[in-house]
Amino acid sequence: MKPLFTVFIAVALFINISASAQKLSNRWTPLLTKDLKYWDVFIGVPHTSLNLKDHPMGDGMNGTPMGLNNDPLRVFSIEMVDGQPVLHISGQVYGGLSTKSEFENYHFKAEFKWGEKKYEPRLNDKRDNGILYHATEPHGQFWNVWMRAHEFQVQEGDMGDYYSLVGVGMDIHARVKDSTAKHFDWVYDPAAPQVQFTSNRTPASTARRMADYEKPHGEWNTLELYCFGRTAVHVVNGHVVMILEHSRLSPKTGDETPLSKGKIQIQSEAAEAYYRNISIKKLDKLPDFK
Repeated sequence: MKPLFTVFIAVALFINISASAQKLSNRWTPLLTKDLKYWDVFIGVPHTSLNLKDHPMGDGMNGTPMGLNNDPLRVFSIEMVDGQPVLHISGQVYGGLSTKSEFENYHFKAEFKWGEKKYEPRLNDKRDNGILYHATEPHGQFWNVWMRAHEFQVQEGDMGDYYSLVGVGMDIHARVKDSTAKHFDWVYDPAAPQVQFTSNRTPASTARRMADYEKPHGEWNTLELYCFGRTAVHVVNGHVVMILEHSRLSPKTGDETPLSKGKIQIQSEAAEAYYRNISIKKLDKLPDFK
């Protein structure tokens, strides 16, 4: 029986490894299914305004997260529209919908639109969401919910901005828009010198997209992310809004490590939102964006 048991373990390990290492082709691979089988859910700290009975609450950031694949409020759910899956994000609690696989050298595409509802702690702020890429575990490194990652910002009036979360860095051609701000307001400008952006704000952790190409509220936007090697490109409704280079882990210790792959994580950030036609394919090289 021992050889048979050994074979069983080997097969099980092979199946598990194969499932976690999703290979891409040059054809589009849909990532949305009725059962969200390609994704994990991580739900953060519920805000006190929700009045939950079965879980301790906090300010949305500090406290005890609800955790992995524990989504009783259905913050992330699938609605079938004309036979096609649409991801509904309620926004009630900060959360992340993360691919089970890591990806490298890819073109990611999704359609996105805003819903109507907003929640604490951002009830009076812009509607906010985001696509995190090259995300690395564990969950909960940022505000007890999101992974360490680069962020393709999805926020009203700011689609395509860049945010560095928890020790990652990029180099971006950028100029200062407002030198009087506490933290300089940097804007992507391909003609400007290249600036280092890291989460420790040296000199900044965020960069603004080149221009605003977001469609009016309630209309579908097409968001595209190109990642090849250590370069990323943010595209909004067919317009390149930022090119980012030299992706890296950039901890406060100063020891930098190249970062060219990771999971993709879609945020819930206190605003109702919808995604559809989420798909990905392999890149053999970057298109000529310049």
